[in-house]
Amino acid sequence: MDKYFNNKIIWITGASSGIGEALAWELSRRGAKLILSSRRIAELERVKNNCAHPDNVHILPLDLTDSANLEAKVPLAIALFGHIDIMVHNGGISQRALVAETDIAVHREVMELNYFSYITLTKALLPHFIARGSGYFVVTSSVMGKIGTPMRAAYAAAKHALHGYFDCLRAEVGQYGIKVTILTPGYIHTPIATISGDGSFTSNKSEHINAGFSADKAALQIIKAIQNEAYEPYIGKFIGEERLALFVKRFLPGLFTRLISRFGTPK
Repeated sequence: MDKYFNNKIIWITGASSGIGEALAWELSRRGAKLILSSRRIAELERVKNNCAHPDNVHILPLDLTDSANLEAKVPLAIALFGHIDIMVHNGGISQRALVAETDIAVHREVMELNYFSYITLTKALLPHFIARGSGYFVVTSSVMGKIGTPMRAAYAAAKHALHGYFDCLRAEVGQYGIKVTILTPGYIHTPIATISGDGSFTSNKSEHINAGFSADKAALQIIKAIQNEAYEPYIGKFIGEERLALFVKRFLPGLFTRLISRFGTPK
């Protein structure tokens, strides 16, 4: 068992595949008690049954696009084990299309799922954390929350918004013993759904995603980041273009802008 995670109650959204699934397995192995949420109940059952301690795993079906009913899910989640120690926001969709070819409805859909669902659950759970004098929000953003590249405007906008919101939240709630970590993964090989400019979904992944960091390795880095209570850790390959892009954007923004404008339409 892991001293940090043993008996911690952790709620994970987007837990039916990818990073959420890998986190569930690793956290269960370390003795955590889990609440797993997504829309796909059968997949959640599969993830639960493959956990090291399935008796300490509860399933709470949750549709992050159903914003009107998200707040009501929070007391149900708390009731499963009596309290929550860590909230891992992980659900979401990707997006690939040029700005000129992306419907406004797509921007709203991506923002609703990748941003508004996170802050709705956060605001509903916050009183519970304040009352307990402890709590931890772990937020899956992206390298695209710090930079912008062609064909990712809706996705990058939602991820940038997460950084602004949770940076402000961190500044407000530290006095209550509440922590915030914003994860910035690079390319991770996961089956994340991708929406096109017209609102249709595509199963075609970019070459970067297909060659991306494994979800299992990403989960191990995330666990270390939580243990270290890191503010904004990069998750991914130690040597890779995503990490380099973050460095250049921060320290040489003019160079980054010139380079990215020549990048063209990524494959």
